[in-house]
Amino acid sequence: MDKQPEDIKGSIMLSEYVEAIRDTDVLPESDHRTVLMGLYGEVGGIMSTAKKHVREDKAYPGFKRAAEEEFGDTLWYLAAYCRRLQISLESIFSKVAQGAHFVATCAASDLTSDAIAKIAVPASPMQIDDALFRLGSAAAALLDSSDDILVIRDRLERFAHCYWEALHASHLSFADIVQMNIAKTRGAFLAPNTAELPSFDDQFEEEERIPSEFRIRINQRQTGRSYLRWNDVFIGDPLTDNIADPDGYRFHDVFHFSHAAILHWSPVFRALIKQKRKSKARYDEAEDGGRAIVVEEGLTAWIFSRAKELNYFEGQNRISFGTLKTIQDFTTGYEVSQCPLKLWERAILDGYGVFRKVRDAQGGWVVGDRMARTIRYEPL
Repeated sequence: MDKQPEDIKGSIMLSEYVEAIRDTDVLPESDHRTVLMGLYGEVGGIMSTAKKHVREDKAYPGFKRAAEEEFGDTLWYLAAYCRRLQISLESIFSKVAQGAHFVATCAASDLTSDAIAKIAVPASPMQIDDALFRLGSAAAALLDSSDDILVIRDRLERFAHCYWEALHASHLSFADIVQMNIAKTRGAFLAPNTAELPSFDDQFEEEERIPSEFRIRINQRQTGRSYLRWNDVFIGDPLTDNIADPDGYRFHDVFHFSHAAILHWSPVFRALIKQKRKSKARYDEAEDGGRAIVVEEGLTAWIFSRAKELNYFEGQNRISFGTLKTIQDFTTGYEVSQCPLKLWERAILDGYGVFRKVRDAQGGWVVGDRMARTIRYEPL
């Protein structure tokens, strides 16, 4: 899908949602079981997070986001299942909205438009525990095998009914959930359009920008420490692995270079080459300051701990969605959160590809091209 759907504030057609996420469904078309198991698992997530969100309310705002995400993922699997059955998701929800248990809030002719949130509400709102229990029961019913399409459709309508009751009992916005799920799934599964990616330095002078191209020389001396040199000047501090079992972490600056080249973001790299955006206090303090540096270093160390368990991603072309979601949590509130998760995946895999070569050769040149969003290795 080349063009992303328009961002309709507060409202989006269910048909638009289905079309927006179509290309994010990478599961085999004939695979019904995986889709149903995924849906069932997400309902379990709803049952855990939605209850906490309602009971804790504003004391723990993270529960609200988690619940919205679980409702969104459940809707994604529901849409995927309907797609495999060639059943319209919109028709399922429209049938539910016109049922006796819901009160229409606008003209019946609008019942095909979004977010039934604005179209119908439960006539008798349920308590959260009752709504979640009914939702779990309806999800379990979908797992029962049946070849009768009418039986399956009836179960889908019951599930959509219970989903809608649980959503309202959780005091969440369907429109917000839909928009969040579109952004999340497209960002995680679709290759980004480079012309639409953010570039965080455009409004700054050259001396405050990450260089368009850079070559960093890394070499390890007999002491076992690694040294960095940029434009014939040593930068940063000599590093060791700082661990009893050597693992090559002394070369981890490669990951910061990958972030800089591919994401156009790295407060650590800016600090190393002394090109922070000091002309604007907000950027100097919030985006390039000490806290942002700690976030990037912490995130890099955490990913490295995961990578060690996976042979440093050698031979892999995917990063687990759970890892990408954690990265999203790490970077919330910083400019890099505008980068789609698919771009993060590319930065990690390409960065580790260079890291493995530097580690094996105990040095090398790291060449970054910010315009092409690439990083590569050259031997010394």
